[in-house]
Amino acid sequence: MATVELRFSAQPEHVRTARLVAAAVARRAGVEEAVLDEVRLAVGEACSRAVGLHRSNGLTAPVRVVLTEEEKVFSIEVGDEVPGPAGGPSAGMPGIEAVLDPDIEGEDEMGLAVISGLVDDVEVISGETGGTIRMRWPVSGTSELA
Repeated sequence: MATVELRFSAQPEHVRTARLVAAAVARRAGVEEAVLDEVRLAVGEACSRAVGLHRSNGLTAPVRVVLTEEEKVFSIEVGDEVPGPAGGPSAGMPGIEAVLDPDIEGEDEMGLAVISGLVDDVEVISGETGGTIRMRWPVSGTSELA
């Protein structure tokens, strides 16, 4: 399993770098060329969301991006350090399925809605030490996620 970890200060100008790195690592991992734009856009949304959360909460900690290449799956985790309620997936945060609810408003929910439209396998986790968006794509030669 190959892993690339990227940490950057919560500045909007670094989101583009994260997108470019994610696309390059995804291509090397075997993600189909047709899906690379979705990877770029999803990482951009997730990183922009993390940057916004850090800035609005006055955090100076870096945003973290972990890109992992496994046998049949390429995954990306974008993490922030904004504390939320503990309890596992989507605790204290709208679930991906709830994000499309027209009664829920806000930039955070809009970013999650965009990500859920781009990525078939996405998980949002919130905890006392921060939140993580996990996204997974199959690599070439596989049609399903493991």
